Amino acid sequence: MANITALIIDDEFHARENLKILINEYCPQVNIIGEADGVESGLQEIKHKNPQLLFLDIRMPSGAEGFELLDLIPNKEIRVIFITAFKDYAIKAFKANAIDYLLKPVDVQELKDAVAKIETSSYSSAENSAYINQLKELTSSLGIANDKISIANRKGIKIINQNDISHLEADGNCTLISYTNGTTYLDTRTLKVYETLLNKTFFFRVHKSFIINLNYVLEYSRELRPLVTMKDKTKIPVSRLKVKQLTAKLKSL
Repeated sequence: MANITALIIDDEFHARENLKILINEYCPQVNIIGEADGVESGLQEIKHKNPQLLFLDIRMPSGAEGFELLDLIPNKEIRVIFITAFKDYAIKAFKANAIDYLLKPVDVQELKDAVAKIETSSYSSAENSAYINQLKELTSSLGIANDKISIANRKGIKIINQNDISHLEADGNCTLISYTNGTTYLDTRTLKVYETLLNKTFFFRVHKSFIINLNYVLEYSRELRPLVTMKDKTKIPVSRLKVKQLTAKLKSL
């Protein structure tokens, strides 16, 4: 496959820029014809430009899974190289199942190898669809899928994606949920209940009054007292008993 046309779909601007630089320098056979920061913009780019290859972030912190986009793509012959920040057992599973992926931060040799594999492959539409389904099943079994939780209220039932949550704060016997879009919701369940409901891979109780989504941590600081700053600039205290666990989790992201 010569002169491969490709799109980069990742909600992080700097991640897209860094990948473009690496591709332009080390993979001249790949022509980046566009980029997008989420499912909606990604789908529009795909429809308008019909690329042969996607560099697709598996979990975009906007709350939209890369897999949601795959279900909407009309051309199932598009090849996909998944970009992931997942490590350890998840990566072992990807390798064991021959999944095409790049681990952030992207290594030059791994990028070149992944592109070379795409060049020499000749998957049919049926084979590529089977490959995508295999990947979705694998990541679901690893707990990477975009888990949903339901909140019952007087008006009915509210369904939310866990990764749409930035952080949660105890409010008496209730919980104030802060979403990544800046909105909030007060639920009558306690923070302890949410600690058991939320995916422990990404959510961590840093304080008796706070649970955070690790995907939305901007910075950890301990100049005066342990604090995490979320991407919306909210500063959340960290219990000194939780510092060691938190820093270990952040380093493994």
